Amino acid sequence: MLVESSRVMSEQAQADFFAGERVQMVAKQLRGRGIVDEAVLAAMAIVPRHEFVPAEFRLRAYGDHPIPIGLGQTISQPFIVALMLEALTIGPGQTVLEVGTGSGYQTALLAELGARVYSVERHPALARSATETLTRLGYDKVTVLVGDGSLGLPQHAPYDAIVVSAAASEIPLALFQQLAEGGRLLVPVGPMEAQRLEWVRKEDGKAVTRELEGCRFVPLIEGVSDES
Repeated sequence: MLVESSRVMSEQAQADFFAGERVQMVAKQLRGRGIVDEAVLAAMAIVPRHEFVPAEFRLRAYGDHPIPIGLGQTISQPFIVALMLEALTIGPGQTVLEVGTGSGYQTALLAELGARVYSVERHPALARSATETLTRLGYDKVTVLVGDGSLGLPQHAPYDAIVVSAAASEIPLALFQQLAEGGRLLVPVGPMEAQRLEWVRKEDGKAVTRELEGCRFVPLIEGVSDES
């Protein structure tokens, strides 16, 4: 009984620690740097980012930096994630395509904002891991599929919003075509050393664009990885 009580207390202490880390992340990294969307801030205060990183990086999960998640991929720094979500103005009941599931952290945030999320990942191992974590945490309005993200998922289109977590050389036409009228696309564009976030809205079937800030993402690669 004493051993069990000690284990439970330890789990509670960990939960309290990470909850405090999330409060600090929201206050300093997000509000402190200009993020004002209360829905985004609330979602990031709820979703346990530490559950989406490898065990050896959990104590660094809420730091203002990307974290490796294996297979040459990373989970983006919290500020960039918040900036992208704020720019997309996700509302409850909207259908969202995420290109590049990665760890599943941004996927969970999209679901927390009330979206029905379809996420495509080219690495089968990451898709499996993300699905397991999302399922364990109760995110049931999420579908993770293995595929070529540059092609999107036309079978579930049109989308109210599309967010791409890898850098393309130009705005992917296939993704723009899968937007609903009035839909928004957010994608990093450019080479590794000089990327920028591009916000695109479909108006009367045409692209209206604006440039956000500089960023650095892994490249958007066509095809599906043969790594299991």
